[in-house]
Amino acid sequence: MAHSAIGQRLVACLLNVSEARRKELVETVARAAVFDSNGGQREGTTVLNIFNDQDYNRSVITIVASIDCIREAVLSACEQACGLIDMRAYAGGHPTMGAVDLVPLYPLGEEVGLGDCAKEARAVAAGLTERVSGTSAFFFGWADSPQHRGLAQRRKEMGWFRKNPDTGASRPDVGPLPQKRYGLTGIGASPYVMNCNVTIDTQDLALGRSIAMAIRESTPGGLPGVQVLALPHEGAVEIACNVESMKGNPPSQVGERGEPWPTFSIGGQLYCHAPASLITARVTELAGRQGVATKGTALVGFTPHECKGLAERALSLGIAEFWKELRRVHM
Repeated sequence: MAHSAIGQRLVACLLNVSEARRKELVETVARAAVFDSNGGQREGTTVLNIFNDQDYNRSVITIVASIDCIREAVLSACEQACGLIDMRAYAGGHPTMGAVDLVPLYPLGEEVGLGDCAKEARAVAAGLTERVSGTSAFFFGWADSPQHRGLAQRRKEMGWFRKNPDTGASRPDVGPLPQKRYGLTGIGASPYVMNCNVTIDTQDLALGRSIAMAIRESTPGGLPGVQVLALPHEGAVEIACNVESMKGNPPSQVGERGEPWPTFSIGGQLYCHAPASLITARVTELAGRQGVATKGTALVGFTPHECKGLAERALSLGIAEFWKELRRVHM
């Protein structure tokens, strides 16, 4: 099958789990997405990348499948993660509320819409709470009907940003009151969200927070579509950005090297997102005013264009564990 035909019906899930220090465990979760219980390879499904951050004790598994296959792939991975990760023993430097903390579905293909991904997200939530007794979930994005509240808003409502969130006080949309073993899972659908983290060479968290405030979307003069946290990370401070895709033509801002905002379409509607170089340049400028240098920028996974292209390649070659084939490091 030609790459273009494969790509028309693709959906990506950047599955966030609260474990990174046990690499074999995380890879077991990833394999559950692409192999069934008998060891057979799932049709039309691949894992492109596994990102482990041991300091945060958090991993992001990039699963891509056709819209017809994504539900079972993601459900199986979630079920495996819930069986292996116990939140009562969790310790890490990143905010989290669940063994499976986040299940976002993003349409990649022209024949897949946000409504399709929302339907699958809600089915994943129902399936997870049925298969793993005691699990619970809240919805965000297009899966949160009819409000369509964004992930940041829903996380704030659930207490995700608190240092020690009380999951038992949260009111999930599906399942019972959260149990300490599994915690609470966010499940939703939206246009692609890229994760871009810029590390500044300081331990001054207050400085990091001031930079985060300056560049986030809600601040006048901030970067459209960018949601930001400043977090201690490996002896420095990381400006951790969720880069949301926005409907319509790109704004006039360009990246550090003058490149335009990348664009893609969903159902004929144009979307764009801030380039990583623009985020890096803004953080570098703000940190530099205080005499602080940047140490580097990391993408957690891929841009939307990269994700679709690599998935088409992996699926056309029948490679389920594509993360093993990937030679260049994506963080």
